[in-house]
Amino acid sequence: MIYIFWTCRSLEEGKTIARGLLEARLIACASFIPRIDSLYIWEGKLEETSETKAILKTDARHFEAVSQYILSHCSYEIPEICAIPIELGHPPYLKWVSEAVISRS
Repeated sequence: MIYIFWTCRSLEEGKTIARGLLEARLIACASFIPRIDSLYIWEGKLEETSETKAILKTDARHFEAVSQYILSHCSYEIPEICAIPIELGHPPYLKWVSEAVISRS
């Protein structure tokens, strides 16, 4: 199991894309932190924006498909899409995530 951290322009954009990922059964769940303030360097300039952080729960085998779906639907040129493996967790929760996403092997 992995958590995919993805930063998107708005909560609305995040929910729209997450719905598509859920309908495709590529993720089991999406949680949102609706407002994060980000400071970063973009095209040589210091930028400051408010964004939304999404945490997507899925199986590691779906990372590439989730990434491709986000890239084809989001408004950012270079979105943050990073995965963190979940090594330990409540077994019934981990089982639910595994069963909620389709097998693409």
